[in-house]
Amino acid sequence: MPQHIGIVACSAEGAALCYRNICSEGETLLGAYAHPEISMHTPSFAEYVHCLDRRDMQGVGNLMLASAHKLARAGADFLICPDNTLHQAFDYVMPQSPLPWLHIAEIVAEEAMRRKYQRMGLLGTAWLVNSAVYPEKLAARGLQCIRPDDRHRLEVGRIIMEELVRGLFKPESIAYLHAVIQMFKERSCDAVILGCTEIPLIINDMNSPLPTLDSTRLLARAALRRAVGTSDSGFLLNGNVS
Repeated sequence: MPQHIGIVACSAEGAALCYRNICSEGETLLGAYAHPEISMHTPSFAEYVHCLDRRDMQGVGNLMLASAHKLARAGADFLICPDNTLHQAFDYVMPQSPLPWLHIAEIVAEEAMRRKYQRMGLLGTAWLVNSAVYPEKLAARGLQCIRPDDRHRLEVGRIIMEELVRGLFKPESIAYLHAVIQMFKERSCDAVILGCTEIPLIINDMNSPLPTLDSTRLLARAALRRAVGTSDSGFLLNGNVS
């Protein structure tokens, strides 16, 4: 039997996209209509936002751990978090987690290596782009992470938090993200990391000036492979496993 996937969710749109992809792509490995058992838990999104606004990563971690314990009691075998920003709290969460996790930036970095990308632009919330989540994981593999300047970080963050997490997809915002990706291209990037689980709802390889690394779908596929026993166990992390 496939393993039971636990989703530690944050914002509805990104978590739903991740969930849907696990279910829809499950058929490719398990047959018609089949997918692994999945449980998902999230506190109020506002609780996470309050912690992030205060730069309270321990608070973020405690919310993640509360979900982790509930999912463990529900029978999950391992956990994923379809929210890039929350991964800033991973070092706090890991030693206390009741279950192992997949790390979204690890998965994206491995895919970048597989596709032989070397220099990637990063799109995400200002909280994420200002953090070391992606630079550290990419640098460990000899890869470069290019951030947008402060003005563009703030506007991309506004689009995410005021529009995308609410399911609002405006043409002018799509055009803005397209322009930021074009700037990455002009800075010699060979790909762009969609480091927000909602950005893939409006940006993809069809409308991006650069090839995309879709963190949401990459995480979903890695979880699916792990659940059916076909993924590299090196993605699996907790306090005791590296």
